Amino acid sequence: MSDEHIVCADQSAILLGGVYNDSALADVRALQDMPELAGAAWVAVDGGARLALAAGVRPDAVIGDFDSLRAEDRAQMDPQTLHQIDEQETTDFDKALRNTSAPVILAAGFHGARIDHHLATLSVLTRHPDRHCILIGPEDVTCLCPPQIDLSLTPGDWLSLFPMAPVTGRSMGVQWPIDGLDFAPDGRVGTSNRVTDGQVGLQMDAPAMLLILPRRALRPLLTALSHSAARWPALSG
Repeated sequence: MSDEHIVCADQSAILLGGVYNDSALADVRALQDMPELAGAAWVAVDGGARLALAAGVRPDAVIGDFDSLRAEDRAQMDPQTLHQIDEQETTDFDKALRNTSAPVILAAGFHGARIDHHLATLSVLTRHPDRHCILIGPEDVTCLCPPQIDLSLTPGDWLSLFPMAPVTGRSMGVQWPIDGLDFAPDGRVGTSNRVTDGQVGLQMDAPAMLLILPRRALRPLLTALSHSAARWPALSG
């Protein structure tokens, strides 16, 4: 991984956001129990340091503008792990994601706060399409769909696709195929589709489609992204 990033992980990295409640804490503990995430790099995103400490995690890095990092939490951190970025043009999640390099990045502690914060988090996924990043919530998991992905899912489960910009694609193994359809945030969206076959295949023509799955699909989604060679290039500028 490139040395230009604050965090460079060979396998996976986990970002912890500032949402602090029982659900977020349960999400972090579930990640700690996943063998495939052993050795992952842990990154607290500003006030996410509180969530990390509550779960017994000592972050490898704390990244943000530090406007929500509590003094008592900061005092428990190794000063060398603190990376303050003062610019206000981007969110703390953006600051952390763009400065973390790993084959797959997971993000917990970003669900359950204000809707404007959640929408901003989703928009960041499209700003960094070269990152395989999974947002983890109590009911679902979300990622930006890569150019191609093959998933082993449970027949009958719901599968939603939400466009962040005009995009087209192709599908296999879902009840309502998307081939030949034009999607846009102010037009056709693909929410509440249904898995019909255990093997689902998706192809997208642009880095603009969010893939949203039930929470129990976290492991197969992680596996698929970990083994996916298809990755969007970083946006220029």
